[in-house]
Amino acid sequence: MKLKALLMSAVVVAALSGPAMAQEVTLRMQTHYATEHPTGKLLATFIDDVQTMSDGEISIEMFYSSSVVATVETFDAAINGILDCDATGGAYQTGKNPAFQFVGDIMGGYDTPWQQYSWLYYGGGYDAAQELYNAQGMQLIGWSIYGQESLSSSKPIAGFEDLKGWKFRSPPGMETEIFQELGASPIVMDFTEIFTALETGIIDGADASGLANNVGLGLYDIVKHATYPGFHSMPSDHLACNKDVWDGLSESQRRIIDTAWQKLSFQVALSNEKANAEAAAKLKADG
Repeated sequence: MKLKALLMSAVVVAALSGPAMAQEVTLRMQTHYATEHPTGKLLATFIDDVQTMSDGEISIEMFYSSSVVATVETFDAAINGILDCDATGGAYQTGKNPAFQFVGDIMGGYDTPWQQYSWLYYGGGYDAAQELYNAQGMQLIGWSIYGQESLSSSKPIAGFEDLKGWKFRSPPGMETEIFQELGASPIVMDFTEIFTALETGIIDGADASGLANNVGLGLYDIVKHATYPGFHSMPSDHLACNKDVWDGLSESQRRIIDTAWQKLSFQVALSNEKANAEAAAKLKADG
């Protein structure tokens, strides 16, 4: 009887102590996308996936529309502990190391997201990129690639001659230098400032995102010309976390986040391929 009572006590203790030992964590992330943006909605699904698969063990507090710091400052905010993770893009960090261009946007380097993913996961890209991120105290989790971008413009862009003197919003890095060489006048500004800059005439166009995303941003309510299919740029967004925070998670927690992000990456690529084609048809029909 004593042995039976002892075994029963052990079962009760194990049952009570198991859940209590689970490490609950809340990760603070920032994205430059708004909640109503298509990618913003997919990020909400990512959050739900993480919380569901972890049975509530992992919570994510997402700050949309760069509401804590400017988009380009998100990476530093994660390094310094203001945030835990950065869900913007590596191309914003070329000032730290020019090699970030290769994890952000190689101008004309890829035709499809699948080529870029092949390099990341099967061509040694992930390990090479991880060295770059780790040197900054960050951990790269993965990419999100929505396909070729489309330029938006107040005038037609049919060839290189049309770029002469064209003032447009450009992200920092290689693109700015290339378009300057082609005679354009790129202006580096935050993603969240594009709409107002177009509306007030500070710029004549923008390199913001893919065609469907540009429609979602309302850019074609202001300007009426676009390049489609895209030809110049296919950037990747990333999920990168403070390395100490990441290392402090359990292996299962890290695996859950990684798996959920790969699902998001797949959804972003496929949904944007369809959405861009639909946006092009609608814009053409609307004149």
